[in-house]
Amino acid sequence: MNVKIDTKEKFTVITPQEAVFAANMTGELNNLLLPYLQKDIPHIVLNMEAVKEVDESAGEFLASLQQQFYEHNCSFVICNLQDAVEKLLDEKELLELMNVTPTESEAWDIVQMEEIERELLGDE
Repeated sequence: MNVKIDTKEKFTVITPQEAVFAANMTGELNNLLLPYLQKDIPHIVLNMEAVKEVDESAGEFLASLQQQFYEHNCSFVICNLQDAVEKLLDEKELLELMNVTPTESEAWDIVQMEEIERELLGDE
């Protein structure tokens, strides 16, 4: 799977460069993203702007991957979903399980808000 990786101060933006995200690609993405849970900057923004099609099992994988990040107290935000991808995820009732924003900038905001929330809740 061809991806672009852009490391920022508080998170990493992963942008798949494939038009189709299929089940046979989930293992590669899993191997790429899970090690971030052990890094100093574990938060991920998954920019799906180039992805025009996702099959159902790949969508289920994204929902479970996001859950794994949140279980480890790390952010995982998906942005720039194409209409066909968003429609499929919505029909399969996966969209409501995901943290999705229309733009990468809004995804950055979510990561930063969640970071502040973790800091505040950690002080209690």
